Amino acid sequence: MAVAPESGFVVVRLSGISAIGHHGVLAHEKTNGQPFVVDISMLVAEPVSDELSQTVDYSKAARVAAGIIESAPVNLIETLAGRIAEACLGLSRVREVEVTVHKPHAPIEFRFDDVSATVHRRAS
Repeated sequence: MAVAPESGFVVVRLSGISAIGHHGVLAHEKTNGQPFVVDISMLVAEPVSDELSQTVDYSKAARVAAGIIESAPVNLIETLAGRIAEACLGLSRVREVEVTVHKPHAPIEFRFDDVSATVHRRAS
């Protein structure tokens, strides 16, 4: 997360959530699909006890992200990142979220390591 957590908050991170999606502006991207990889950082209130109910269920966050990757196609990875971020804000105890979507097989004619887009959202 770009901002260090304030006292009383914890950042929970998930890295490398991968699923096949059909996102992109080219027809073959929507038809064939390709892997997308997501990193999520969530700011949550520091737990007051050692119970799951006191924090975010990160397995649920991973399922949400994978489900959105596998759902209806969008043209932009920025849009995909925004959808995942908004869904994560709906999870219990999440105050802020930062989502990075990586598109490692983007149709670029040159050799590259990664293409990604990052969005940051705060609960209202």
